[in-house]
Amino acid sequence: MGIKRHGEVLWPKTHVPPVPVAESPSSPSQLAPVRKKHHPAPEMAKRKLDAVDASASKKPHRAGSSNSASSPDAPAEPVSLQIVTGSYERVLHGLIATVEPQPQAQTQTQDKPASSVKFADTFLFNAHASAIRCIALSPPSEGSDPHSQKVILASGSTDERINLYNLSTAPPPKNAQPSIPSLHGTAITQNPKNRELGALTHHSATITCLKFPSRSKLFSGADDNCVSISRTRDWTMLSSIKAPIPKAQGRPSGDTAAPGEVPSGINDFAVHPSQKLMISVSKGEKCMRLWNAMTGKKASVLTFDRDLLQNVGEGRWSSGEGRKLEWDPEGEEWVVAFERGFVTYGLDSRPKAQTLPRPMTKLHQLHYVPNLPSSAGPVLAVSTEDGRILFYSSASTVTPAASSDAVKKGREVSVPSCRLLAQLGGRTAGLTSRIKDFEILPVAEGADRYFIITGCSDGAVRVWRLNGEDLLSEIEEKDEASDAVKEKGPNVSNTLGAKQVGELLGAHEGGNRITCLKAFVMTGAPEEADASKEEEDEASSSDDSDSE
Repeated sequence: MGIKRHGEVLWPKTHVPPVPVAESPSSPSQLAPVRKKHHPAPEMAKRKLDAVDASASKKPHRAGSSNSASSPDAPAEPVSLQIVTGSYERVLHGLIATVEPQPQAQTQTQDKPASSVKFADTFLFNAHASAIRCIALSPPSEGSDPHSQKVILASGSTDERINLYNLSTAPPPKNAQPSIPSLHGTAITQNPKNRELGALTHHSATITCLKFPSRSKLFSGADDNCVSISRTRDWTMLSSIKAPIPKAQGRPSGDTAAPGEVPSGINDFAVHPSQKLMISVSKGEKCMRLWNAMTGKKASVLTFDRDLLQNVGEGRWSSGEGRKLEWDPEGEEWVVAFERGFVTYGLDSRPKAQTLPRPMTKLHQLHYVPNLPSSAGPVLAVSTEDGRILFYSSASTVTPAASSDAVKKGREVSVPSCRLLAQLGGRTAGLTSRIKDFEILPVAEGADRYFIITGCSDGAVRVWRLNGEDLLSEIEEKDEASDAVKEKGPNVSNTLGAKQVGELLGAHEGGNRITCLKAFVMTGAPEEADASKEEEDEASSSDDSDSE
């Protein structure tokens, strides 16, 4: 985006080099035969056909177009990923990762990576007065023109402000790199279509979470125990959901509230795909609150059972509060993550599975893997403190051994644990830094390939490639195995022997401690496509005028 000075963002003009055009004959004697015979000479026609073929071969195609899908032998086009990160240093960093297509002659057994990633910085500036806590991206705007589609970027910080920006879904021209001296090898590609919209001041405390359930609404939660719903058309606040302040029940470990005050604030919330139901978890509360998103009123309260908290690593001196929430894409279940474990719930508000990864590690973020076949069931991805992403199947579970007296006596049913499918990263992949946030992006609709972008606390952004067949094969193998074998511990998932999946494509060292990350696939066509088309039209019109 640019440099932020005195509340403004300076957007430098992008330098686009002129597109070379086929030279026309300068001597009038060469055009004389055309005027006499009223049809082009064979040599001139051949040169025109060659020029048209050359321009057609240079003209870029949009990712996932019908031409590339119809011909399997045609080489794949590069995929551009727009990545945005927030950090403790107040820096909002945007970069474009261009994933080159995999050569057909190259195989996975070679020492060199099958594909490479080229990173380019698009904007880098101090967006807030203090640390950035969360960011969110809206769905792209509706429109037939790929150049006019926009994505709204919202960033929240501890300065109680929500900054809003417009990001273009079309990648900038390939040659739009200004001649700016740089001490590092990362290219600088600024997109002139990115704009700043303004800021929202609906909250009076730290912004903790931001969500775009649709293009028309923005949900924001803060430490003032309020969830505000804003309309993106004119950015007016439609309603504000006020959660109650919990009663003081001692000082749990890790509490950062001031002396004499009660820890309060919205940790996270999740909106149902139908946008009619919302679930929230707050600080100092051992429960979840269900809200009617249409009216803003409380629907019910689900309290965490003591045995459930013990099974997910929440001991006597722990806070017992939920940290993260997420709905599955189909809206059939949701998951709540604690500090070291997670629990999945069904639509009947009863726990379906509760899982505690071993060795015990802190959980930072979780997402459901999109675009999987319905037969595979929901697959959950969880990032950990030791630099791994664990993949669990909530449809395929493992029944643990009876741990409580109620289960042993038959008064209660033992809650199973999710089955571990595979892992990505970790010490075997040379990654030990905590993964603060990550994104799972499908390559195309119906495809079984994914790009996983991870943001670590050491400032590194890594791009991984994951094949969906690896997860599906693990699900089939686990289903064929017998479920009669009991686990040694209650709801314990041993992750040391998990299968390693995914391939590291590239990494970018940003130098800032990342707190949040968002990304999307740039589906628009670059500007140079239109420029080449205009040049081609001008050349054809000039040829027609000469023939007349």
